[in-house]
Amino acid sequence: TFNFSAGPAMMPEPVLEEIRDEMMNYRGSGMCVMEMSHRSPVFQQIIDEAEQDLRDLMGIPDNYKVLFIQGGATLQFSMIPMNLMKNGKAVYIETGAWSKKAIKEAQKVGEVIVAASSKDKNYTYVPDCSDLEIPEDTDYVYICENETIHGVTWNKLPNTKGHVLVSDQSSMFLSKPCNVSDYGMIYAGVQKNVGPAGMVVCIIREDLIRDDLTDLPIYLQYSTHAGAGSMYNTPNCWAIYCCGKVFKYLKSIGGLEEMHKRNLDKAKVFYDFLDSSKMFKGTVEPEFRSLMNIPFVTGSADLDKEVVTATKAAGYDNLKGHKSVGGLRASIYNAMPKEGVEALVKFLKNFEANYGK
Repeated sequence: TFNFSAGPAMMPEPVLEEIRDEMMNYRGSGMCVMEMSHRSPVFQQIIDEAEQDLRDLMGIPDNYKVLFIQGGATLQFSMIPMNLMKNGKAVYIETGAWSKKAIKEAQKVGEVIVAASSKDKNYTYVPDCSDLEIPEDTDYVYICENETIHGVTWNKLPNTKGHVLVSDQSSMFLSKPCNVSDYGMIYAGVQKNVGPAGMVVCIIREDLIRDDLTDLPIYLQYSTHAGAGSMYNTPNCWAIYCCGKVFKYLKSIGGLEEMHKRNLDKAKVFYDFLDSSKMFKGTVEPEFRSLMNIPFVTGSADLDKEVVTATKAAGYDNLKGHKSVGGLRASIYNAMPKEGVEALVKFLKNFEANYGK
């Protein structure tokens, strides 16, 4: 089955095979990683290697902490304003469902200025953010760099005018090279491009980690996780282990430059099909099309359902669009092979050619 789910999503086959082979006895330890103590030297090596491999992949500067935190990306909608709002004010850019949810949570903590929005065209583009109105006392500027549901992506970061940039990279994390120094903080739920659900990776500049938040619950403070090496409590050991495997796999194929080439290549296959089809149409303006999440429609809700049923029967799973927008969506994360995209396109072409005959 080719799994086109928006998450949890496919993982690279070589990684799954390696995990399978180590399942019952991790490197002579006599136990599965799910069973071992997070305080053991064996697991300490696992988490240390995972962090170092991620640092190598992204070129993360020494003045940034890498944190593995439970709760997923949604918890960060609250943790970010709780930790970063010194002046109680932040600027958010609204480009889809996930930035919209982040705005709603941040409004519970402080003042949120929505400096730009693409709501006027149903989030089918990224607004021009080259000259935003940003108050001097703004604590940070927030973006969702790839909107999973609406399928739009940022190709040029906003001009924050010297303010800290925070980015939700959940659905495009490690899909291409990234200059970490452009950001104050990057975070990503791991269940789309790097591992099983239940954890988020936070990459945060050290000067943004505060130790004066004594009224904030201790688990919600970045300083807690930074000070304890992501092991203040029992971490998501299994997710860290699996992510570490994916980091090593990405390094083995040539890093993020090679991954980006592959992602461009396979996305082109699908977008070329949409641009030539009479039945299927992409919903995003071409300049802002995501390489990871491709929403598309037939123009008929009933026909959309027929397509979902037909594709699932043929072994192409999870092509139903998100319930909030309907239609269809193919998520083609890092682990989706080009062959999967080509096979789906071939099937859709045949479906179109034979429909109604």
